[in-house]
Amino acid sequence: MTAESLNPWPVPPPDGYTVDDLFTLPDLPPHTELIDGSLVFAGPQRIFHMATLYLLESGLRRTVPDHLLVGREMTVVLGPRNAPEPDLFVVREEAVRSRRQTSFEAADVLLVVEVVSPDSEARDRDTKPRKYAAAGIPHFWLVEMAGDEDHPVVHTYERDPVTQVYALTGIHHERLRLSVPFTLDIDLTSGSR
Repeated sequence: MTAESLNPWPVPPPDGYTVDDLFTLPDLPPHTELIDGSLVFAGPQRIFHMATLYLLESGLRRTVPDHLLVGREMTVVLGPRNAPEPDLFVVREEAVRSRRQTSFEAADVLLVVEVVSPDSEARDRDTKPRKYAAAGIPHFWLVEMAGDEDHPVVHTYERDPVTQVYALTGIHHERLRLSVPFTLDIDLTSGSR
């Protein structure tokens, strides 16, 4: 038995993987992301994660303007070595080219949403927001579980065009009521269980 037969994972190239590798490597697990040239595999999710995604996705779909589309868990290409898969995103309708499409370019994305999970805390709170902002995505929401009822708390951010980083615009505990990037009102206490 050789060392190669003991390790089923491919050996990364010296400079790390690229977006092309992400889309061509065979048998990658679903929801594999590319962060700084490294493949990142998704861990098991909590009921909180699923319920929060449903709540926010439903609210976004009810309120986004007609020229925008809401998506979930698809790759957003930020550069040659970074292609995360945000939990939710809002993209310009014209960015949809085909039903076989598997990714979007950062330039077409208006909003990304990450729901923090135990296995992705550092990536969701630090790495991904920095990369999303550097790629020019105007809005970012970070969603965490809080309180005795384990309800979602949504931290909203807007990208400062001068510093090219996100600035906090609000922390929403019971209602997510916004006028930017579009008018929105979601009751965060309904359905977070």
